[in-house]
Amino acid sequence: MLSLRTRLIVIFIITLIISWVMGLAFSAVTGWMSAVICLAILLVHQLWHASKLTQLLLSPSYGEVPGALGIWGEIYYRLHKLVKGWRDQVVEVEQQHQRFIEAIQASPNGVVMLNEDDQIEWCNAIAGKHFGINPRRDAMQRITHILRKPAFVQYIVRQNYREPVKLTGMGDFEQFSLEVQIFPYGDKQKLVLSQDISQIEKSDAMRRDFVANVSHELKTPLTVLAGFLETVRELDLNQDDRDKYLEMMSVQTGRMKTLVEDLLTLAKLEGNPEPPVSQVVNMPNMLSRLKLDAEGLSQGQHQINFQSQTDKNILGDDMELYSAFGNLVSNAVRYTPEGGKIDILWQETKDGIQLCVSDTGPGIAAEHIPRLTERFYRVDRSRSRETGGTGLGMAIVKHVINRHHGELKIESTVGLGSRFYLLFPKQRIA
Repeated sequence: MLSLRTRLIVIFIITLIISWVMGLAFSAVTGWMSAVICLAILLVHQLWHASKLTQLLLSPSYGEVPGALGIWGEIYYRLHKLVKGWRDQVVEVEQQHQRFIEAIQASPNGVVMLNEDDQIEWCNAIAGKHFGINPRRDAMQRITHILRKPAFVQYIVRQNYREPVKLTGMGDFEQFSLEVQIFPYGDKQKLVLSQDISQIEKSDAMRRDFVANVSHELKTPLTVLAGFLETVRELDLNQDDRDKYLEMMSVQTGRMKTLVEDLLTLAKLEGNPEPPVSQVVNMPNMLSRLKLDAEGLSQGQHQINFQSQTDKNILGDDMELYSAFGNLVSNAVRYTPEGGKIDILWQETKDGIQLCVSDTGPGIAAEHIPRLTERFYRVDRSRSRETGGTGLGMAIVKHVINRHHGELKIESTVGLGSRFYLLFPKQRIA
């Protein structure tokens, strides 16, 4: 393909040849007139395409570049190729920018971009929720005009961003806590990152409460044991008193052993995310074991009725289910007054199969029911200790039923008793 300079030289030579031939054929004047006419036609052609090129360059939209013969065809072709390359680059940059924006929008953390005057240039949706920012309304507003927490204002004024700042009481309806940190970048610009730490704080509070509760539960029997041991060691007791103190120490030791066993069971359930082994659990044998446990704990003080309306078994872990069922049955016996009635029913329903444990105990107020499965939560702390409860039984029941994809339902009326349901889906029926 000839270059533009070569094409111009060729056109000039052709014009000279035509003028020379016309001059030889007719006259010198004719030759000069031919040259002038050719140059005029060439000039008009150039001016027309120059005007067309100007309109094309001033057009705000990208379209097809027109075709032409000669030099202008080459110009249009190269212009089209150049514009297409630029357009492809712009489209690629726009796509990368859009993917970047989508990635930041998908981030669980809030992101706010500030200019050198701490004005909001852009923020993602999470930051809007965290700080109450409307991206359109609050664009180019100083962030301290919107986020007026004193801790944050001092943080941004001091310009010491090595450590994050903690903001509490955020949100209009749902209160949550944030950890906010600023990262300078570019030309005096700032990136504000925020993270919701409400769940972390809740977990920390639960851990602190758990440690405090365990310490408290172990402190009482240890104190009693220490006192009894000191008494037995320092005082000259007769055999009856000695046996009495040893029996009391045995009770406290058994209480600590039960607490530790429940803690180990709960830790095992919480630390094992895998579903239980789906072995066939022999429910007639399970109910027989539960009946012996209930009668041994009751010592004939209650009317206990076991009833099975189906002979079907379920799939699950025998030891876990025995622990969950046993906790419900033992709770019913411990909290039901002497002479009360306890019913344990194993039955099939339209949604699956369930174990129902009902009693005629004091009942549970409605405000306590949602918290019954919390670790160490007790409706009546003094009564729970008197009956030997550790406060972990219902937490164990909840974890076991969740691992078996079932559901725990509680119905209770103060003064009339309580009813606990462990419902298993049809997929669990052997």
